[in-house]
Amino acid sequence: MRTFLSAALIVLVTLLVPASAVAYWADHELGNADRYTAAMSPLADDPAVQGVVVTQAGRALAGQIDAGPFQDTVDELIGEALRSFSGTPAYRTAWDAANRAAHAAFLDALTTGHGDALTIDLAPVIAQVKSELVGDGVPFADRIPETHLSVKVMEYDNLGALRKGFHVLQIAGVWLPLLTLALAAAAIAVAVRRRRAVLATGIGLAVGAGLLWITVTLCRRLALDDLPTDVDRPAAAAVYDALTAYLRTTAWVVLAVGLAAALGAWLAGRLRRTP
Repeated sequence: MRTFLSAALIVLVTLLVPASAVAYWADHELGNADRYTAAMSPLADDPAVQGVVVTQAGRALAGQIDAGPFQDTVDELIGEALRSFSGTPAYRTAWDAANRAAHAAFLDALTTGHGDALTIDLAPVIAQVKSELVGDGVPFADRIPETHLSVKVMEYDNLGALRKGFHVLQIAGVWLPLLTLALAAAAIAVAVRRRRAVLATGIGLAVGAGLLWITVTLCRRLALDDLPTDVDRPAAAAVYDALTAYLRTTAWVVLAVGLAAALGAWLAGRLRRTP
């Protein structure tokens, strides 16, 4: 009876590994402004994301200036300034500011039901570019008003279901990982042969890590396939990868811990049999 109970607990632990990781990620990573901004910060150097920012910001800035016969020249200068600015530390600072501001709207969309997309307001970027243009003496740059431009990087037709799931994950973000650890300890404690239970639990953790990796990969494909045609796919893929980097790292860590525990238990058994 104890053997069957231990086996059942190990199976449960295996299934709870991906659920625990996702719950903790939703509550402590997506739900935290500092961690969210830190996750999105590397995208400032991503070519696909930079391309979207330069294109969208260029259109917004050009639309604010009526340069008459000099319109093409001004538009070209704006484009060059944006491309040059996107490689500067000031751009990265503005990008972080835009993402920190976007985090509140992102949480609002997932908790209150307002909105159906993940957007980034490029107002800090545009303000910095305007300052650069004015400083460089670009004609008509001082006419650019304060502009708020929201760029969609993710959009979902069924965000309502995602909101419900996010709410559940936030609730489970603390106790589900603790429950998983407690069940793993219980599986070993109730086992008749604890060394074998450690070996099986280690394998279960490794399998759970594999399930987590498969889940992240599958959701990535589904999310990108569901994108509208007006959302840049490479940029959206970069955003998804940045937001889920914690989950992929967790999968590798749990896999390493599981395999190490299983290997340790197996070696202990081998050494015990050695005369």
